[in-house]
Amino acid sequence: MVIIEVSMLSGFIMTSRSRMLLENRTIVKKIEVKANVVYIYLEKLNDESQTFVLQLEQVIQVKNLKPASIKIYDYYQPGGLQISYYLGVGS
Repeated sequence: MVIIEVSMLSGFIMTSRSRMLLENRTIVKKIEVKANVVYIYLEKLNDESQTFVLQLEQVIQVKNLKPASIKIYDYYQPGGLQISYYLGVGS
């Protein structure tokens, strides 16, 4: 099992529509939202490229927004961690 751990940008939440679209993908086993982190559990990955789009909604105006992280790792071997950073993209 593979986990995609997405830290939310300060002042943002994931939209319910975004969650619904992710849950409808056959590769997605489960989605959890805890505090400001979204965990997307995938059954498995292969050599085929996958794209995941999360729609965020700004609920609090934040100045000097800092990048948030996306961590991708194997549930059974979390040592092989891949970390990326992102900033919000305009609507």
